[in-house]
Amino acid sequence: MRAVNWAVTALLTCLQAASSSHIPSADILPFNITRSTVEGDLNYISPIFPILPFHKYPQNPILTPNPANDWESAYVYNPAAIVLNETIFLLYRAQNASKTSSIGLAWSHDGYKFTRLNKPVLYATLPWEAGGGTEDPRIVRVNGTFYLTYTGYDLNTPRLCIATSEDLVHWTKFNPPFAGLGEYNPVAATSEGAGRDRLTSAPGGAIVTEQTSDGLYHMYFGDSVMYHATSTDLLNWTASSEPFATPMNPWENGLIEPGPAPIKTRDGRWLLIYNGMTTGEAGYRPTQYSVGQMLLDPSTSFQPSSHTDGEKYAHGNQGGSAQSPLFAADSDRPSPARDRPIARLETPFMVPSTPEEESGQVDLVVFAEGLVQFHGKWFLYYGQADATIGVAVADVQE
Repeated sequence: MRAVNWAVTALLTCLQAASSSHIPSADILPFNITRSTVEGDLNYISPIFPILPFHKYPQNPILTPNPANDWESAYVYNPAAIVLNETIFLLYRAQNASKTSSIGLAWSHDGYKFTRLNKPVLYATLPWEAGGGTEDPRIVRVNGTFYLTYTGYDLNTPRLCIATSEDLVHWTKFNPPFAGLGEYNPVAATSEGAGRDRLTSAPGGAIVTEQTSDGLYHMYFGDSVMYHATSTDLLNWTASSEPFATPMNPWENGLIEPGPAPIKTRDGRWLLIYNGMTTGEAGYRPTQYSVGQMLLDPSTSFQPSSHTDGEKYAHGNQGGSAQSPLFAADSDRPSPARDRPIARLETPFMVPSTPEEESGQVDLVVFAEGLVQFHGKWFLYYGQADATIGVAVADVQE
């Protein structure tokens, strides 16, 4: 998500500056990362859809702007996360006083207290990044290589971009994968009226780390509706022309955008945490960003005639089955590709509720892009009002 409101209270700015002094920084990483560095929690347990409940850390924010480093002196938010050698690493969006974005790196041995690297690891070097910078990272690792999707912003068009690395510090950038697509694709009329959605400039790429039986990798992306793309090498992608998922519930009726990379569930499907913005229906505050979950199966095209899923789930149904569907949802949405989510939560599991989330660079925002399992807990890292970083924690299901 790109910031659209630059107004921040002087009090919040002072509080952020004061809290940043408690977050240590360093010039080098705690250890060298190589292709053989162990990834993930040593006692990892696959989840059941949905993962609930998440509890916000009472001492949020866990990362704030650092006035000592110009590149991250104004705001830090929207982090990706990965576990390496029993250490959580965050790649986070940072902005300077001119609102130019870079991507910084921080690490923690407990998930709460972080040390930050003093220099950015990714910053604007290409024409499509000039002016706005590099934004909103999401990360996966496949066969020892890190794949980072991020937004390159030239103050005109936000573009989905990809970079690779073997050590989280040195990155190789590639051309935007969808640069050849049309600038806009039409969106079907909804209760809010007709609209249009960017496809060339649709960021937010969340990659599935396992290939399906046809040898394809899958990615879900978009910042108004979600599209589905496939690739054989994680660098060259072919996008579907039809949206994979569109806003459906009141809390997400303005737009939806993927969060962290999908994670595989115990039944072999994939759980995607995603972000949604509302226009203000059903008691939600206008332009409020919240966080939800949906269930995916990239290995099959969804066929309503042969599936009984495609339903919304209330928060009380955590078993991952269709025992208590509220009503059929995505299965009833026309799609020529028969390609859509299996299920999604009807209501968000996380909404803005603290001062840091309700007032900042953009008010009323929680925006999740980092999810890891660590020491028996799920750690969900998110941006607070496009200004600071918070974490919410859930127990790993037995």
